[in-house]
Amino acid sequence: MPLNHLLFRNIVKGHRTEPAPASDAHAAAELARGAPGAGLGRSLALRVVDCGSCNGCELELHAATGPAYDLDHLGLHVVASPRHADALVVTGPVSANMEPALRRTAQAVPRPNRVVALGDCAGDGGCFAGTYAVKGGVGQILPVDLHIPGCPPTPTRILAGLRALMDRER
Repeated sequence: MPLNHLLFRNIVKGHRTEPAPASDAHAAAELARGAPGAGLGRSLALRVVDCGSCNGCELELHAATGPAYDLDHLGLHVVASPRHADALVVTGPVSANMEPALRRTAQAVPRPNRVVALGDCAGDGGCFAGTYAVKGGVGQILPVDLHIPGCPPTPTRILAGLRALMDRER
């Protein structure tokens, strides 16, 4: 299909994206309360590790980084290297194959570091607990500082949990 035809079709029919989620004024005000004004020493760099999840938690975390929730304006940043991270966010139950990688990643994060279990599976293994390929939740491998429950947790719940972790560090 020629580019002109695609362009014309999109102009005539409009965008095909989902609308932004409905705004919850109370939740937004609660999250923004105490947000770093100019980012003066109040930030948290997050390294995300998927240990065998269904990707539901990753989708919600990704939604939290988008324009509707904007993780960055609260001083929370996802980084690519564990050497640049302050906290490790683990999703999914820890599979037997991912256990060594999780331990190596946790060792690479500079001290003092924090470990966040995101979702029910990361908390206790979820519906995968007790199977032959799963070691369990993150707490059975590493000490966990924060568990954000949900299957999957909503972006608002993720942001509230990470803000609570930041507030605890004050």
